[in-house]
Formats: sequence, structure tokens, C-alpha cells
Amino acid sequence: MLSLVPGLGLLWRAWRRRGLPGGGHDPAQARRQSAMEQERALEVYDIIRTIRDPEKPNTLEELDVVTESCVEVQEIHEDEFLVTIRFTPTVPHCSLATLIGLCLRIKLQRCLPFKHKLEIYISEGMHSTEEDVNRQINDKERVAAAMENPNLREIVEQCVLEPE
Repeated sequence: MLSLVPGLGLLWRAWRRRGLPGGGHDPAQARRQSAMEQERALEVYDIIRTIRDPEKPNTLEELDVVTESCVEVQEIHEDEFLVTIRFTPTVPHCSLATLIGLCLRIKLQRCLPFKHKLEIYISEGMHSTEEDVNRQINDKERVAAAMENPNLREIVEQCVLEPE
């Protein structure tokens, strides 16, 4: 059952590692961990908000494709985090949703200063081919193959380039 939902197995292990609520777990430590996870989430958001849309001169933040609330960070092991991004394409039939997901993945792989596992999804119900896109942008082999294509790589590089 857990393997049917992406990332749920990792979340389950992290939850179990922390202990059950009221099971003698230090509330101060739980607050510190939550604060650290929120800080990491803001750090992630700061990295992705400046990614440029492949078709428009706007950033993903300006188009509301990504927001602070679309980023979730959870500690899964000591000093290792599960980063989950749920982005919202501008239209339900956006032909560039896979490319946007690829840009998110590439920029985070390059820029995140902490050890992480990365999961990127389209927000539920926000795209006509959501499941297919989610599968593509979370498949390491497909991502590697896409980045071997010189034309696609050039588009990604332009999108993830830091603004001056």
C-alpha cells in the first residue's frame, strides 16, 4: 500500500523514526526540527522562484507556477531531507509542463546545499496528463536522456540561468 503513493514510504519511515505523538518525544526538539524544515523549504523556494518560463519572459513565481506553499521539506535521516515540490502549470493542457518540471529538477540538483531526495509533481487535478508528466520528471533515466538532447539542454540552461 505504501509503495503506491510516491514518497509515502520515506515519510512513513521519517514519522516512525520520530516516534508517536506523546510517546516521550521531546516537544522542544520537534519544534526545532519543524523550524529547520520550514527554513529549508524557504531555501528551496528561493532557488526555484527565479526559474524562467520556457515561453514567456516571466519567472515561475510571477506566473504563480510555484509558491512558497508548494514546497515541503521533511527530514528523512540525520542531515538528509525529502524535498517535495507541487507546481501548478498556467493551463491544464500546458505542453511545457514536463519541461518546467525538468527545469525545477536540474536547478535544485545543482543548487541545493544539503543532502536530499527530490520529488516533483504537478499539483493534483491541475493538468490533463498529470500522471504521465509526474512519471517523466521523477524518472532519473528519462531526465538524463532529456539532458543529453542539445536543444532541450539549451532551453533548460536558459530557464535556470540566474537573473542579473
